Amino acid sequence: MVRIVFNSGDGSSREVEVAVGRSLMLGATINGVAGIEADCGGTLSCATCHVYVDPAWVDRLPEPEQMEVELMGGVAAERRPNSRLSCQLLITEALDGLTVEVPARQF
Repeated sequence: MVRIVFNSGDGSSREVEVAVGRSLMLGATINGVAGIEADCGGTLSCATCHVYVDPAWVDRLPEPEQMEVELMGGVAAERRPNSRLSCQLLITEALDGLTVEVPARQF
């Protein structure tokens, strides 16, 4: 299990433990993290699991694949250089302590 910190736009923060091999999105939904809607269940078809990765962590993640890049064109909140879809981020031991911000809205 690795620790992941989810920050909210309202200033609250929540640290959860996520199993290695699971997606960040699944870790958020299993732990009841508010703001990660994940309507498609992680099938890369809805963009309602959008997060902003802390800039200190961006270079530690694999580059997004083309489908993720295309789908992020339809996110509801502002798209930023550190925007990712949490369903596409698989948890590894190296991500222990990863910090992400949950946008104010997914729709």
